[in-house]
Amino acid sequence: MDTRAQQDQYGRGGPGPRAGRTRAPRLTRRLTRPLRSLRLTVAAGAAALALTAGLATPLNPAPQQARADDGKKVLTVAVAQSMDSLSPFLAVRLVSTSVLRLTYEYLTGYSAKDNSAVPGLATEWTASDDKLTWTYTIRSDAKWSDGKPVTAEDAAWTFNKMMTDAGAATANGSFVGNFREVTAPSPTKLVIELKKPQATMAALDVPIVPKHVWEKVGDFSKFNNDKDFPIVGDGPFVLTGYKADSYVRLKANKSFWRGAPKFDELVFKYYKDGDAAVAALQKGEVSFVYNLTPAQSAALKKQENIKVNDAPGRRFYALATNPGARSKDGQEFGDGDPSLLDERVRHALFMAVDRKTIVDKVFQGHAVEGKGYIPPRFDTYHWEPSGDQELSYDPAAAAKLLDEAGYRKNAAGKRVGKDGRPLNYRVLCHATDPNDKAVGKYLEEWWGDLGIGITLDCLDNVTDPWLAGEYDLAFDGWSVNPDPDFVLSIHTCAALPATPKDTGATDNFICDEKYDGLYDRQLAEYDPAKRADLVKQMQSRLYDTGYMNVMAYPNAVEAYRTDQIASITTMPEAAGNIFGQDGYWSWWSAQPAGSDGSSGSGGSTGVVVGIVAGVVVLVGAAGLLALRRRSTADDRE
Repeated sequence: MDTRAQQDQYGRGGPGPRAGRTRAPRLTRRLTRPLRSLRLTVAAGAAALALTAGLATPLNPAPQQARADDGKKVLTVAVAQSMDSLSPFLAVRLVSTSVLRLTYEYLTGYSAKDNSAVPGLATEWTASDDKLTWTYTIRSDAKWSDGKPVTAEDAAWTFNKMMTDAGAATANGSFVGNFREVTAPSPTKLVIELKKPQATMAALDVPIVPKHVWEKVGDFSKFNNDKDFPIVGDGPFVLTGYKADSYVRLKANKSFWRGAPKFDELVFKYYKDGDAAVAALQKGEVSFVYNLTPAQSAALKKQENIKVNDAPGRRFYALATNPGARSKDGQEFGDGDPSLLDERVRHALFMAVDRKTIVDKVFQGHAVEGKGYIPPRFDTYHWEPSGDQELSYDPAAAAKLLDEAGYRKNAAGKRVGKDGRPLNYRVLCHATDPNDKAVGKYLEEWWGDLGIGITLDCLDNVTDPWLAGEYDLAFDGWSVNPDPDFVLSIHTCAALPATPKDTGATDNFICDEKYDGLYDRQLAEYDPAKRADLVKQMQSRLYDTGYMNVMAYPNAVEAYRTDQIASITTMPEAAGNIFGQDGYWSWWSAQPAGSDGSSGSGGSTGVVVGIVAGVVVLVGAAGLLALRRRSTADDRE
C-alpha cells in the first residue's frame, strides 16, 4: 500500500465466516495462487541457505567479501523489502517503485527542493482553455538503453495499454481512468484528451516503457519482467540482474539525458533481519541502510565513518479495519468480524489506542502522533481533526461506546458479540517489522482492558489473507507522494476488485459514496486552495468512518558510510529522506567518497558482497505475482 503492507491465516476466536458464504470456495481459489506451490520449499530452502551462506554467489564468486577489483564504484543498499515485481504495470511496493524510478522516466518529476513539478521525459506541458486537452513536448535527447530513441509514441502506447488492458492497469490505473484518448502526432508531441478536468496532469506517476519491447508481452497480469537482462530503460540506471528475495543489480546509464550517475553500479540487497543489515553496514559490506530502529540509530551515531539521517518521513503508520470485503459485482467474501461493521465499535477500538505511548515508547520520539491520513510533511494537504471530532485516548468513553453498541462484558469480563461469543480480533502483523509486534503488545493490553481479545498474526507475507478479506484489523502504511491522489484513490469504490477472484487496487475494501463524491471533486479541481480543502474533507470523512486509524508518522531514519558515500541528496533537500524518494535524486546524485578529493578510508569503491549470505529463502519468479499487491509497512512509494 505500504501502504507501505504479508499472509497465512491462523485460528480465531470470534464469529465464523459471514452469513451466506462458506470458506471452502475461497480457500480453494487461494490455493491455486502461484505462491502456494512454493511454500513447501521454504523449509528445505532455509536449510540450503545455511549451507550456502559462505559459498560463491552471482555477484561474488569468492566466499569472502571483496571490493570490486575492476575499479568500478559500487554503491550497495540494504533493503528491508523484497521486490513484488519488476513490471512497472504491477509493482506497488516501495522498494519496487524506487527501483523502477531509476529504470524508467516519467513525463514529469518532483523537485527535490520543494516538490514542485519539474521536467522529466516531457520538457514542457500546456492545457487547453477548458483543461480537457493536455499537450506535452517530449525531449528529443532521450534514448533507450538499447540505443533506440525515446518518442511520444512510447508514452502514448504506455497509456493506451493501461486504458485497454486491466492487467496493465493493476498498479497505476487510477491515473488513466479519466483519459478519453492519447495520441502522438509527432515523435516529440504527446496529446492527452480527458473526459473531465483532472488536476494530476503534472503528477502522473506512471513509468513510460519502450513500445518496441513491451508490445511483445502477452498477459500483463502475469508478466514480471524478470527473465531477460539488461532491461531496456531510459532512467539514470539500467537494471542488469535480479534474484528474488536476494538482490537487484543496476549499472549507470552513461547516456542518461540528465547526466550519468557518479557510481558505476548500484545494488539493492535484501535483508529480512534489520540487525543483520546494520551489522553489514558496520563491517562495510553495504553502503546504506534504512528503516532503523531507535536502538540501531543510537548505536550507529557513535560509529566512525557512519552518518545517520533522521528526518520527517513521507509515510503514515496505521491500523486498517476490515469493512466487509466485497467486489464491484456486489459479492461479499472474506470473514471479517461483523462487529466491526458498527462504527461505534471501530471508534471504541481507536479511542483505546494511546498514540502518545506509541510515539514515545515504540518509536522513542522518532515519529509524531498520527491524526489525518496525509503526513504533516505535506503541509498543503495535511489535516487534523477538530477538538470535538478527535477520537482521543479515552478508555472509559470507549467502554461506554461498546456498551451502547450491545457488546457488554460477561461474568468473566469478556466482551461478547450478539451471538454470545467473546470478541477476539485477528490483527495482521508483518513479521519483519518490530514496530508491529511492539504495538501489538500494547493492543493486547489496551483492548484487553476493554474485555476484547486479540490474536496477532505476524507473518512473513500478509498478501493472501489480506486479498481474501480474511482478517479483522491489519497494520498498514503507505508512503505518500507530493500529490496525494494515489493514496486517496485506493479507498474508492472504483478500486475494489471486479470479482472476488480478481485483484483490485483497493487497500482494505473501503467503499463510501460520500468519500467517492469528494474524490471526484478534488480530482477535477485545478484551484490549489479549493482542491486542498476537498482533500482535507476526504481525510475528515475517512477519519469519521473509523476504518483507518493513523497512529503515527514515522521519521525516515537511515544511515550510510561516509567512507563510501561522500554526499547524497535528501528530499526535501533541507530535511528529508534518502531511500524511497519521489524521484531518483538520491542515487543519481550520490558522490563516491574520495572521487572529488573528499576523505574516506574506503576510497571511491563501494563493497560488493555475497548476495546469498544472510538473506532469506529465494522465492521463484511465479511467487512475485501473488506477492505484488501488499508489502511491509513501507508499502507503496
